[in-house]
Amino acid sequence: MADEACRSPAAELSVSSNGDPGGDMFQRDVSHDPSRGPITSHIHSTPEQDVTEGMATVGPFTGSVTEQSSGGAVVLADDMRNPAMEKLELVRKWSINTYKCTKQILSEKLGRGSRTVDLELEARIDVLRDNKRKYEQVVKLAQTLASQLAQMMQTQRQLGDAFADLSLKTPELHEEFGYNADTQKLLSKNGETLLGAINFFISSVNTLLDKTIEDTMINIKQYEAARIEYDAYRTDLEELNLGPRDATTLPKIEQSQIRFQLHREKYEKMRNDVSVKLKFLEENKVKVLHNQLILFHNAIAAYFAGNQQHLEQTLKQFHIKLKMPGADTPSWLEEH
Repeated sequence: MADEACRSPAAELSVSSNGDPGGDMFQRDVSHDPSRGPITSHIHSTPEQDVTEGMATVGPFTGSVTEQSSGGAVVLADDMRNPAMEKLELVRKWSINTYKCTKQILSEKLGRGSRTVDLELEARIDVLRDNKRKYEQVVKLAQTLASQLAQMMQTQRQLGDAFADLSLKTPELHEEFGYNADTQKLLSKNGETLLGAINFFISSVNTLLDKTIEDTMINIKQYEAARIEYDAYRTDLEELNLGPRDATTLPKIEQSQIRFQLHREKYEKMRNDVSVKLKFLEENKVKVLHNQLILFHNAIAAYFAGNQQHLEQTLKQFHIKLKMPGADTPSWLEEH
C-alpha cells in the first residue's frame, strides 16, 4: 500500500509513436526518488480534438528521433557536397595533367626529354605553315595593288573630266582634248573591271586562309597537345618502370599504364585525323587556287592589253558581278 501511495499519477502515460491515442501503449513505474529530481508532466489539449498528448521528462533522453534527424542531415550534406567534390576532383586531375605537360615541354626545350616525331606528318605540317605565310603575303600585296589601282582610277576620272572641260572651252583643241578625255574615262572604266577581279581574288584566297586552312591548323594544335600529353605520360611510365617494384609501386605502375594507353589512343586518333585533313586540304587548295590564278592572270593581261571585251568575258567566266558606284548606298525610297 505504501508503494502504491508513493507512485505518481504522472508515471502512467499513454504515449504513441505519432502522438495519437490509438497507438501502442506502455506504462512505466517510476519511484519518486528525490535524487532523481522532480518529475514533471506537461499536458496540452486542443478544443478541436478530444485527445490528450503528454510528454514526460525524466533526465536527458536521446532516442531514435534524434538519430533519424541527424541521419537525415548527413544525407543532405552529402548531396550538397557531391557537386563540389566532383569539381574538386576535376580541378585536381587538370592540375596534374597541366603539371606533367608543362614538365614535358620544358624538358624538350632544355634538350633533356624525348619527343615522339612522325617525320612524314611533321614535314607536311611544316609545308602547310610555310605556304600559309606565303599566301598571306600574296593577299597583302594584292590588297596594296587594289588600293593603288583605286587611287589611279580616281585620278583618271578627274583627268578625264578636266580634259572634257578644256575640250569645251578650247575650240581650236576640241578634238585633241576630247580624245584624251575619252581615253582616261575608258581606262577608268576598265580599271573598275580589273578591280572587281582583284577583289574577288583577294576574297577567295582569304576564305581559303581563314576557314579551310585555319580549320586544319586548329586540328594540328589539338594533335600537338595530344602528342605532348602522350609523351608526358610515357615518360612518367618509363620512370616508374625503372624504379623498384613492390606492393607500393605496383598499383602506381598499373594506373600509369592505363593512363598511358588512353593518351596513346588519343594521340593516334588525332594523328590520323590531321593526316586526312591535310589530304583533303591539299585537294581543295589546288582546285581553288587554280581557278583564282587563271582569273588574276587573264584580268591583268586583258587590262594592260587594252582588250575591254576579253576583260569583261573573264569576269563573266567566273560569275563576278561588278558593283556600280553608289550601289551600296540605298535610295530614299528603299530606306523608307
